Amino acid sequence: MPRTTNAVPRHARKHRMMKLAKGYRGGRSKLLRTAKETIAKALRYARADRRSKKRDFRGLWIIRLSAALEQHGIMYSRFIAGLKKANILLNRKELSEMAIHDVNGFTKVVDLAKQALAKK
Repeated sequence: MPRTTNAVPRHARKHRMMKLAKGYRGGRSKLLRTAKETIAKALRYARADRRSKKRDFRGLWIIRLSAALEQHGIMYSRFIAGLKKANILLNRKELSEMAIHDVNGFTKVVDLAKQALAKK
């Protein structure tokens, strides 16, 4: 029976790992064990940050909307309640972009929300 080794797959695994660690400083990009630990932690952070990015952007949109609504004399919570009563299905991202780039359209949406609040 011929003797078999694990050389090629082992080198391939090491190569994949070192490729992921490219750009890290010092031993983190040169030493296999240190690179493995660093990559494992980096992947955990990446996963967590993909989730926190969604929270961060929603907060940003709400802050932008609050600032824009302040000029129209209405609070954010009242505005959102007015949108729901008026059956306007725009999300916070769209409203935020509208407040920045389409001021006239945003003003009309705010007026519709105010009217819906006044009716009920």
